[in-house]
Amino acid sequence: MKCIIIDDEYPARMELRYFIEKYEELEIVGEFEDSMSALSFFEQNSVDVIFLDINMPNMNGMVLAKLISKFETKPQIIFITAYGEYAVDAFSIKAFDYILKPYSEERIIKTLDSLIEKNIAEKPKEGKNISRLTLWKGEKMYVLSLDQVYIFEACERETKVYARGEIYFSKQKISDLEGELPDIFFRTHRSYIVNINKIKEIIPWFNSTYNLKIEDLEIEVPVSRNKIKEFRTLLNIK
Repeated sequence: MKCIIIDDEYPARMELRYFIEKYEELEIVGEFEDSMSALSFFEQNSVDVIFLDINMPNMNGMVLAKLISKFETKPQIIFITAYGEYAVDAFSIKAFDYILKPYSEERIIKTLDSLIEKNIAEKPKEGKNISRLTLWKGEKMYVLSLDQVYIFEACERETKVYARGEIYFSKQKISDLEGELPDIFFRTHRSYIVNINKIKEIIPWFNSTYNLKIEDLEIEVPVSRNKIKEFRTLLNIK
């Protein structure tokens, strides 16, 4: 997902960039310190997400957001501001979120997680027919059937794959792999996809989440809070 940051304060942009860059699904394609510069960018570019301050020179962020809301293809807008009085206006133009400065790490991570999950949910489900993957181990490539795969784990710009009691690597990002996998695989967390047929034990954890023990492996896989409802439904947990 292509993102831009619009904020007249450099430290605020850098702080936000720090969190966004933790997500392989998000790519920052521009930063702007005023709304007019961003409007010029939009003349020749499109983005999926805008992180937008409100109190800025020349044109405030709410005016810009109202202009953007009239675009034929509308990006998601996430307001990040010190001013709470614009919240009603923000949601009247269907902003994705409205975050007040100063924000906590937990608050921004919750929003970014929700953004990724929404994008995943809206992706077309077609093409989930692969039964094998070509994976790397050292300098060699191996072809494995998917029923041999236990876990996919995001690892910078590639994906670590736990299969047959060994560790392999895929050159694809975990978000790209997810769109190709059959329904026996479930994205429990932004960093993990598990083969639900390989789950050995479900451990209740903090904040109503779970950790999963997987057959033949020592590691535990987390289920994030925003995936709990879907996970419970999938495994018929009452």
